[in-house]
Amino acid sequence: MKLSKSFSLALNILFHSKLRSWLTILGIIIGVAAVVAIVSISQGAEQQLEDRLGGLGADILTISPGASRAAGRMGEFHGPDIGGQDGGRAASTSQKNITKSDVLVLRTIPNVKYAMGTISGRADVTYSSKTSSLSVQGVDPEIWKDITTETLASGRFLSKADTFSVVVGENVVTSIFPEGIPLNSNIIIEGTAFRVVGILAEGSTIYMPIASARNIIEDKGNEKLDSITVKVKDVSISDTTVEDITKKLMLSRGILKASDVDFSVRSQKAMQETMQQTLSTMTLFLGAIAVISLIVGAIGIANTMFTSVLEKTRDIGIMKAIGTKNRDIMLIFLFNSGLIGLVGGIGGIILGIFASGLISSMVGTSGGAMRFIGNTAISSGLLIGALSVSVIIGMVAGVIPAYRASKLKPVDALRYE
Repeated sequence: MKLSKSFSLALNILFHSKLRSWLTILGIIIGVAAVVAIVSISQGAEQQLEDRLGGLGADILTISPGASRAAGRMGEFHGPDIGGQDGGRAASTSQKNITKSDVLVLRTIPNVKYAMGTISGRADVTYSSKTSSLSVQGVDPEIWKDITTETLASGRFLSKADTFSVVVGENVVTSIFPEGIPLNSNIIIEGTAFRVVGILAEGSTIYMPIASARNIIEDKGNEKLDSITVKVKDVSISDTTVEDITKKLMLSRGILKASDVDFSVRSQKAMQETMQQTLSTMTLFLGAIAVISLIVGAIGIANTMFTSVLEKTRDIGIMKAIGTKNRDIMLIFLFNSGLIGLVGGIGGIILGIFASGLISSMVGTSGGAMRFIGNTAISSGLLIGALSVSVIIGMVAGVIPAYRASKLKPVDALRYE
């Protein structure tokens, strides 16, 4: 018997299947849809995470006052215990301000390209008779443009000559002040007029020269800093640079024991790696759940095929009596189980694409971590892979029933009631 004839007979069996077969196909559809939706959302989240974390800059380190409660937290390093104590124990939570002198110390480290101190707080911002309390950050205007990971939508960054100039985040212009803030217009911050020289592509923070920020933000004084941002020259040795920074600051601040460290050094690179590992683990977990649904679908196909063989026993006997070979009988039922997987796979892909799009539209405008599943990435490889897996699962599940059908003896098959 030709393959085309075997395929035609298998297709005829599928079209004339009872409700049981279509329920089995529905199980495959749900399983494949779950795989497509989960994988596409996970891939989209990974891409968005890489884009966002890539924008943070793997070459950026942040030094903040106050040590973490336990040494070795994500992206942090507290250095060796110079006093000979165990540096792996709980670190002190005591806090001491970081200052301009710490910036000068950091600039002496060979792999440090830039070091910039920042202060931050909230201030009342007024424009066009509307006042809102916004986040304000004071930066070194000479260095900020070289160290920031922000991107401009229009205008320019701050320069050394700026005193009463600011760069504002995109949300300030479009959301907080819906009427818009034109470039080069003036806004009032705590009673002082500042000219908007740049608008960022995103964000709700207002950046200004640190000297001006000290007059705007309360309780900052002339030396205190809220954090120090460091840009390294060579990212490949950033871990070593973290160690060097920790040692230098411990010496300059008179700290002998790691348990007395009163600052934290955070590496964006370490944070990226940790978050990507977490996302990959989550994807694997959700994928495993989807695979379980496919396995259940495969069991359903096997059950359907066993029942189909029983229902077609007399037909098998007739076919064998007129000379149909065992191989042909087996191919007919293998094709039938493969078609069940194929139809289920096509339906699952359509449902999966729809489901991932629906989830993306529902959570795309949400804040926080939910934003990461707001994008989907449906590739041709994913669709081909999902369809191939469903067909393979169908055929594998139908192997034993097809084999049993091919081994039926014509006389016994014809006597079957």
